This record gives sequence, C-alpha cells and structure tokens, in this order.
Amino acid sequence: MPMGITVNIYYSGKDGNARKFAEEMEKSGTVAEIRRETGNKRYEYFFSKDDEQTVLLIDSWESQEALDRHHASPMMEKISKLRDKYDLHMKVERYVEDASGIPAADKIFVKE
Repeated sequence: MPMGITVNIYYSGKDGNARKFAEEMEKSGTVAEIRRETGNKRYEYFFSKDDEQTVLLIDSWESQEALDRHHASPMMEKISKLRDKYDLHMKVERYVEDASGIPAADKIFVKE
C-alpha cells in the first residue's frame, strides 16, 4: 500500500517576494492545475504572522510515484521560473504518512 508523502516548503525572499510568488501561483492558475494532478491531496500556502518574508507551502501526495510524476511534469518548469523571478530560497521538510494514525495518548489533546 503506498504511503502518503507531505513536503513542507518554506519559501523566503526579500521585499515580500515569497508572498508575491504565492499570489502569482494562484492567479496564474498553476495552483489549480497542480491540485487537479492525479495523486495530489493538498497544495496550500500559509503566511507566517512572525516572518513576513517567508511563505509555507504544504504539498501532499498519495504516493512517491504521484510526487515523481509531478516532478517530471512541465508544471515544474513553470514553478522553477517563478521561483527564479522572485529570487526565492527554500527550506524543505519531508514527511511520510504514519499508517497507524494518531496514538491514543495523543488523541486526548485533539478536539474534533
């Protein structure tokens, strides 16, 4: 059974460029295209209240194969050009889904 993959990408730049990048990704329709790709579970930007020069992208895929297809798609050239346009730097964190779910001891802290 394939394991889900989540990649947190922290884009940072100067003069609000990370936010401008995220806004252009949305307005250009690129985000919508990525969300329609087979295997995409989530593609969403978040803005930090403490660091106005950094934007977090949460990018989740059903499997490594789905992520590999995305990375091999023409979409990556669009994204790369926009990153260069805004001179962004990246910090990346990668997480693999835990099939066992949230442990019972942790669930007491979760209100659903």
